[in-house]
Amino acid sequence: MSVERAIAPAAGNSRVRRARAALTRLLRSGDNRLFLGLVAASAMVAIIAGIWPTLLPISVLAVPLLIGNIVLGPRQLPWFVVLTLAGLAIVSPRQPDITPYVVVEILVVFVLGLIILLSSFRRTRLGVAGVRGESMLVDLRDRISRQGQLPDLPKDWYVETALRSADGTPFAGDFVVASRPHNGDRFDVVVVDVSGKGDEAGTRSLLLSGAFGGLLGALHPEDFLPAANDFLLQQDWSEGFATAVHLSLNLTSGDIKVWTAGHPPAVQLSAGSGRWSVHDTEGPVLGLIPGAEFTGTRAIMRPGDVILLYTDGMVETPTRDIGLGIDRLVGSAERELRGNFVHGAKRLIDSLGSRHDDRALLLIHRR
Repeated sequence: MSVERAIAPAAGNSRVRRARAALTRLLRSGDNRLFLGLVAASAMVAIIAGIWPTLLPISVLAVPLLIGNIVLGPRQLPWFVVLTLAGLAIVSPRQPDITPYVVVEILVVFVLGLIILLSSFRRTRLGVAGVRGESMLVDLRDRISRQGQLPDLPKDWYVETALRSADGTPFAGDFVVASRPHNGDRFDVVVVDVSGKGDEAGTRSLLLSGAFGGLLGALHPEDFLPAANDFLLQQDWSEGFATAVHLSLNLTSGDIKVWTAGHPPAVQLSAGSGRWSVHDTEGPVLGLIPGAEFTGTRAIMRPGDVILLYTDGMVETPTRDIGLGIDRLVGSAERELRGNFVHGAKRLIDSLGSRHDDRALLLIHRR
């Protein structure tokens, strides 16, 4: 009998230790602490609203619901909404005077809770809380911007890029990637236009900018567009296509080669003659034809020369042909760049193109 009495307290202590360990693990998580704190706040509001409705209206329950929608993750949020609505259902019949105004308050809180509950089910696809998900999107946007940063070039070269998204949204389907392997004489830059525009193309832009940036620095210039085409084909996207223009420049000699993949052609100003010329290149859109071939053109940039790479948002609108758009781009460049190329890309992109389409422009000037 004495042995049984000794075992019983030991088993009880073991259960207590397990409960304490479980509680410690629960409270160690910041999300769980937020969840418990909001549940406590919601319960307090419900109790006060049930006992002293004149002191605290029942509609105040909307405040913890909104806070929970912002800070709670997809695992805790549905439970919090259910518990809050259960508290609302308990205290609602205890209201001393059920007026139409009180009924409207209760219905509004219930509808708000159901809307938040439905949005939490959609949020489970991302797996993070509202604020954290927004910060992730901001980080993705910043990563796309950093991919377009240009490497330092010798003093006799000036390079500038400008990007504008459709209707001013923070995400765009146009992006620029550049590479100068080992800080040597070769400078490669690609201007890409992903299918879609604005937010709907932002995720594809993020993936492609990272992949294209890696390919550009690792491959020989002639191999870049075929490799980019193969990469897009492997994604098997329903709208998995993109256009691109690729320029490879020798910083010592000024020799250039330009390839395009279903993209508007590069235009070049010859300082000697003062005339603009179009680089007629051929190549299919990326991501549609396996084993596609791309034919480039060769030229040279002498001191004073300028070359522009751009996307179709700069030259094409629903009411204007792309050929007329290129003529307008050249005309604007003659006016805006006359004797001053610094910030010329920004001036051109702000004066041309459709505000309802993504736009990208890259300017290279040999001083």
